[in-house]
Amino acid sequence: MESIRQIQKKYCSNAMTTAIVAGFVLILAGQNAIAKGLVLGTIFSIVNFILMGEMLPLKLGKSNRRAFFWSLMSLLLRYSFVAIPLIVAIKFRQFNLFAVVGGIFLVQVMILAESLLTTLSSFRNKQA
Repeated sequence: MESIRQIQKKYCSNAMTTAIVAGFVLILAGQNAIAKGLVLGTIFSIVNFILMGEMLPLKLGKSNRRAFFWSLMSLLLRYSFVAIPLIVAIKFRQFNLFAVVGGIFLVQVMILAESLLTTLSSFRNKQA
């Protein structure tokens, strides 16, 4: 369980730092709606990622039927939760919808970026 928390902390910290830095730059550039949307989407993405980690042990050690039920409930809860910033962005002009969508995927982008960088690094080490 502790390793899950370390992974969550690493990726969530990277995502939030990226969103805050990008948001700050966007605010300086006068794009407040995009900055707010990016940060809003990132916050909900982080909470979604944490919820996923917290619900994972609930599925382990259960029968197939109960594990399927918990998986379905977990997905329903998390997707409903991620829909909140999309509804906010559609309802209010202070948030850019496309930036919210980008923020929602920022944790996943951090995971893919680290994987890609690790692969590139190992490839370069093999060539040297």
